Amino acid sequence: MPVYKAPLENMKFVLHDVLGVETLSSLPGYEDATPDMIDSILEEAAKICEEVFFPINQSGDKEGCTWDNGKVTTPSGFKEAYDAFSQSGWCGAVADPKYGGMGLPATVGMALNEMVCSANMSLGMYPGLSEGAYNALYLHGTDEQKDTYLPKLVTGEWSGTMCLTEPHCGTDLGLIRTKAVPNGDASYSITGTKIFISAGEHDLTSNIIHLVLAKLPDAPEGVKGISLFVVPKFLPDTMGVNAVTCGSLEHKMGIKANATCVMNFENSKGWLVGQAHKGLRAMFTMMNTARLGVGMQGLGIAEVAYQNGLAYAKDRLQMRSLTGTKYPDKPADPIIVHPDVRRMLMISKAVTEGCRAMSLWVGMALDVSEKHPDAVMREEADDLVALMTPIIKAYQTDMGFEIANHAIQIHGGHGFIWEYGVEQYARDARIAQIYEGTNGIQALDLVGRKMGQNMGRLLRRFFHPLSDFIECNQGNAAMQEFVFPLAKAFAKLQQSTAIVAQKGLKNPDEAGAASSDYLRQFALVALGYMWARMALVADDKLKTDTDPGKKEFYESKLMTARFFFERMLPEADARQKMVLSGARTLMEMQESAF
Repeated sequence: MPVYKAPLENMKFVLHDVLGVETLSSLPGYEDATPDMIDSILEEAAKICEEVFFPINQSGDKEGCTWDNGKVTTPSGFKEAYDAFSQSGWCGAVADPKYGGMGLPATVGMALNEMVCSANMSLGMYPGLSEGAYNALYLHGTDEQKDTYLPKLVTGEWSGTMCLTEPHCGTDLGLIRTKAVPNGDASYSITGTKIFISAGEHDLTSNIIHLVLAKLPDAPEGVKGISLFVVPKFLPDTMGVNAVTCGSLEHKMGIKANATCVMNFENSKGWLVGQAHKGLRAMFTMMNTARLGVGMQGLGIAEVAYQNGLAYAKDRLQMRSLTGTKYPDKPADPIIVHPDVRRMLMISKAVTEGCRAMSLWVGMALDVSEKHPDAVMREEADDLVALMTPIIKAYQTDMGFEIANHAIQIHGGHGFIWEYGVEQYARDARIAQIYEGTNGIQALDLVGRKMGQNMGRLLRRFFHPLSDFIECNQGNAAMQEFVFPLAKAFAKLQQSTAIVAQKGLKNPDEAGAASSDYLRQFALVALGYMWARMALVADDKLKTDTDPGKKEFYESKLMTARFFFERMLPEADARQKMVLSGARTLMEMQESAF
């Protein structure tokens, strides 16, 4: 049976000791977000994730969702678990108190999201989609739309979706065919088919609020003709049935307990959200929220997969240690004594703890971007969030899948069968590399949009604090083993950035060919920055913290940091070589030769 325990000690270390989360309480609206309050929130969230969500994760995967004449039933226990979650206020954890939300910082919401995704990714997607719908309506809806929909989304009585993809188009949304025809009374008739709609139909809530991309009759071609509409399953004024139906469920590799639907809109009644032909802006509000959320799915899966790989490695007896028997009272040593098993465990530990620090760092920037009274500070923080979003989405989901595979490998044959639970993590993790913009699209976003935006202003939001950190700590003898390799990797990242920008201006294929390797190089440097910061704190704590119970925790941070810098950061050098190799070998072959 799989296991899961929320990594609260690691979360608190990052939030309090590394990032200084107490500064959030100085932001308007977050006055109550004290360290003690944040700890209490995380501890309560951990309970519902460990005790309510996690126990039905594996059974939900086995049972899956069922479709019958347009109605979808979620697996046994999901309705009760969702009700427990929503009635405790978690659906509105980061929502505005004006609409009934808790008003928690986004940083706390990201930590909550990690735990939910570790415990039960399929179930967590239902309220996760509602958060995206909430954000789009909150930022772009009319006051009437906000008053109508947001309170119900916040309580979890209603849920939300994002209806973007169509059978003939995914990433290229300018090709959508769904039509919106004015009814003459401020409403529109929406007609079209959407596919791959997560949580499109289910039995968890009394209403489902679809946010649908469609084109008006006078819409210009391409993405400039996209508009966004709110289309409820039941009309809010009368709760009469709208012409929205689920045509079928997709039969999928993973996330089987989340209803991935084909949704048919047949003269469905909807209302415009934001301005006509300006739906792309509102769509990106949903997408950016979703991309950070999907990045946390990757981290959540990585964490639970690591925990299960570790538990098995400590328990499974196979052979003796290469350097001699370690457990003479047992017929064989546990496999954690073997170097290759430790390699997989150390990669998993370094990635999960490093990505957690990176995610929460960006979460704090998100809070500053929304709440800080100084416009300059808000802009700087918003720039950092925009820059790091594709990196968090792509790298953390790539590594979530890789670490799930490590857990399977550690389990050996037992990892390949259903009973031990870890094969589900690989199946569930795989979709996160695809939806909300494939990871290749994230890489193109990084090099094609974020790199050159505002004359490189976004890049400076990362480069400058990293440069300052290196300068401030290069004289610290205890930090030289971390700062010097970080400085070298950073210099090479700057070199890659300049070359990709220069070549990309002359030939866009050059930027496209470099994009995925550049993103990975960037992510490794970002993790190096996080691990150097954690090592600095851990070293200081070993000298000043008198709690003997903490000594092993801080020492493990330093040892993991050394592992990252010696065995993982060197990948950045290889990625730079790939970045600099150019587009020729990718693009010169004729299609007929493949």
